[in-house]
Amino acid sequence: MDISRAEQRILHMLAQGGRIEITRDNGRKIEKLQLFTREGWVFSGLDLMTFRKLKQKKAIKSQGGKPYCITERGLVLVRAEQDNR
Repeated sequence: MDISRAEQRILHMLAQGGRIEITRDNGRKIEKLQLFTREGWVFSGLDLMTFRKLKQKKAIKSQGGKPYCITERGLVLVRAEQDNR
């Protein structure tokens, strides 16, 4: 299954130790998404549509109210890059 360039970039950041934190409003709707890199920087290239695509492909998952992290399925989908550590 091919994934888009934006999804690929996000999965690489998650594979290197990043996390996705969400903020919900009172109606349980997602109010804000933030992708934190392993260094603690916020990546601004994550939007709700890309987040939902990654969730639908089971590439990311949250357990017990923790931030979203990459799954084993996500690691299979992500392709190797030279700067991947």
